[in-house]
Amino acid sequence: MTSKWDWMRLELERLDSLSLRRSLSAVRLLPGGWLEKDGRRMLNLASNDYLGIASEGGYVTEEADALQTGAGASRLVVGGTEELARFEEAYAAYHGVGAALVYGSGYAANVGVLGALLTRDDAVFSDRLNHASIVDGIVLSRAEHFRYRHLDMNQLEAMLKKVSEAAPRRKKLIVTDAVFSMDGDAAPLMDIIALKERYGALLMIDEAHSGGVCGKEGRGLADALGAAEHIDIHMGTFSKAYGALGGYIAGDTVLKEYLVNRSRSFIYTTGLPPVVIAAIERNWRKVRAADEARDRLRRNAALFREGLAAAGFQLGDSASQIVPLLAGESERAVRMAARLQQAGIAAVAIRPPTVPEGTARIRFSLMAQHEPEALLQAVQVITDAGKQEGIV
Repeated sequence: MTSKWDWMRLELERLDSLSLRRSLSAVRLLPGGWLEKDGRRMLNLASNDYLGIASEGGYVTEEADALQTGAGASRLVVGGTEELARFEEAYAAYHGVGAALVYGSGYAANVGVLGALLTRDDAVFSDRLNHASIVDGIVLSRAEHFRYRHLDMNQLEAMLKKVSEAAPRRKKLIVTDAVFSMDGDAAPLMDIIALKERYGALLMIDEAHSGGVCGKEGRGLADALGAAEHIDIHMGTFSKAYGALGGYIAGDTVLKEYLVNRSRSFIYTTGLPPVVIAAIERNWRKVRAADEARDRLRRNAALFREGLAAAGFQLGDSASQIVPLLAGESERAVRMAARLQQAGIAAVAIRPPTVPEGTARIRFSLMAQHEPEALLQAVQVITDAGKQEGIV
């Protein structure tokens, strides 16, 4: 007997056969860089909670129970609060720009901004390994999409030059991750800035994995490089190092006004609840004061990378708290992840389409709260598992 859902079941079976099927699991974050899954305590090497703020727990304020849990409407109706408006002003000043706009998530920010700024007459230049939300925003914009090879400045310049010569007045936007979420390497922002100025392009950077981690008081990679003033559109998220929820755009005041009027993922969605805004603001204060945690995170990441590299693993060009262990085929990555979870290490296999074909991996992400001894023990467990899988 056939069912109207048979086509879904067949597709899931196909994904199973390719080791590409995904499933949900329930975990409980624990202090100190650990989590609990299926009643077992595991070293948490899979979270984006880089500074440990999300796993600290605690109340947003002493009056948390009195805060609204829903905004009630879009911010263009009655879904905005005075507290949110004040936070956006303070956050813009923190980044040294005219204005900031809070979105419901980082995904909504990227999709909404790119969809609002670009039209089918424009050209957008995007690193091939940019986050899916950037790709989706470009697709929705219908702009002509030029995807340059990962970190390849020569190809980016060739593309910019070709477009500029063919249509000098055409709007051009370069968009890139600051730190790449699946590879842990950083965009050459100074080189990209030089190109955007040479060819009259705008530049948007996604600081999701560098915000809170890099720069003075966690302002991001652009700040750490002394290049923040040359970035036209700063984007980031409050769901990684900030340990909360939401995304943001920071830039010129006219940019904010334009997005309020043209960004569909901002206009047609309910505003973030006051309780979430309070959490963001509280965690932002913690991030700004977390210099010691940022130092520990850098040391932990270096210790972990050096240990895995010495064991013979391929880690790409990671230079951050994100460390990819390249396994190659999806089936091997899935088996490797299963071995590690059995040994008490929370690790996840990352497979296509999240990463290119043939580059399935275990994506490790470090936390400031990890104890060096636990990381060294993890390196040994990972090495043993890698030998069993024939990765090293």
